Amino acid sequence: MRCYLVGGAVRDRLLGRAVSDRDYVVVGQTPKAMVERGFKPVGADFPVFLHPQSGEEYALARTERKTGRGYAGFSFNTDPAVTLEEDLARRDLTINAMAEDQQGRLVDPYGGARDLEQRWLRHVSPAFVEDPVRLLRVARFAARFAPLGFRVAPETRALLREMVGNGEVDHLVPERVWAELRRALGESQPSAFVQVLRACGALQRLFPEVAALYGVPQRRTWHPEIDAGWHTELVLDQAAGLAPGDDLVGFCALTHDLGKALTAEEHLPGHPGHEGAGVAPLETLCERLKLPREHRELAILTCKHHLTLHRYKELRPGTALRLIQAFDGLRRPQRLNVFALACEADKRGRTGLFDQRYPQATQMLAEAAAAREISAGPILARGIQGPAIAQALDQARIAAIALRRREGELAGAT
Repeated sequence: MRCYLVGGAVRDRLLGRAVSDRDYVVVGQTPKAMVERGFKPVGADFPVFLHPQSGEEYALARTERKTGRGYAGFSFNTDPAVTLEEDLARRDLTINAMAEDQQGRLVDPYGGARDLEQRWLRHVSPAFVEDPVRLLRVARFAARFAPLGFRVAPETRALLREMVGNGEVDHLVPERVWAELRRALGESQPSAFVQVLRACGALQRLFPEVAALYGVPQRRTWHPEIDAGWHTELVLDQAAGLAPGDDLVGFCALTHDLGKALTAEEHLPGHPGHEGAGVAPLETLCERLKLPREHRELAILTCKHHLTLHRYKELRPGTALRLIQAFDGLRRPQRLNVFALACEADKRGRTGLFDQRYPQATQMLAEAAAAREISAGPILARGIQGPAIAQALDQARIAAIALRRREGELAGAT
């Protein structure tokens, strides 16, 4: 059986990166022959099989033909006569269109190794424009490999613009848009994802709430980068550094300032009330992309309260408790961690301020931990009943926060 290691595993090995998943292409076989060899079929649209021992995926070599608009508008041919080169030709980028045979020899008909060396993200063939998901994938690979110096080839940038211009991008289904965005937010430089989409016009079509931030001025005192869109890019990359691979922190970072696009011109470059104003466009974005509940809820809470954490030291203990409770932070402390990281990314995502300390987060988390130690047992032992229990609990938690704050101030003074 002629089988070849393909795609990301070959690319990452040549880049010297760790290889986690391995995919294989099988040439010259039929589905029946694969089953007879003990492979388990799992593919719904075309024959994909799991190896009986390793569980790795083996797909029959295939070609595809455009039959309609969008991601699903393709028919597939898995005839045993399909060659490896034909299978590789249908792939998106040259760096993903390489293979290794069973002796470890490289098969590279489209110059992927050269483009790896020269740091180009380049399409394999003009058929690239037939699948709108490829536009998102190029942007996502830019987010992954930008720190290594990769950039999108000029001819590929032209094809991305063509896909936006001919309306192909409008046929992307929300679930696939979110899946690619979610993966991009977990990459090492997610700002590159936004930049690629903006350069080809897709950001306005897919994420108009984010696109609207570009060209919106901010006060230079607080934002040396001035432009709200540029600030969002900086915040995204700070989030990626503070919480590597965490798309939840990344999404909160991406959407925390959407309200700035709605500021009335007479208030610019200030943005009074932008925290609350950002909730409506954020809810629209979440509804359109059918986001998971936790991403929706935490992004909205971060949008509403990020300025409150910035001025946390000014809050009274009772106000601090209400902020913690808004996130259900006494029962679900991880939510406060996400909030704290997104706010720290916001504070540090400003030109020249990337290394700025953010003690507000440490203080909030410490005071939330102190409040979390308060239990209802002693209150119930005093014979308190009904609604008074919750009131007494809050009073005890406020006192715990006040004590923790005094302890922190004393420690800072010594």
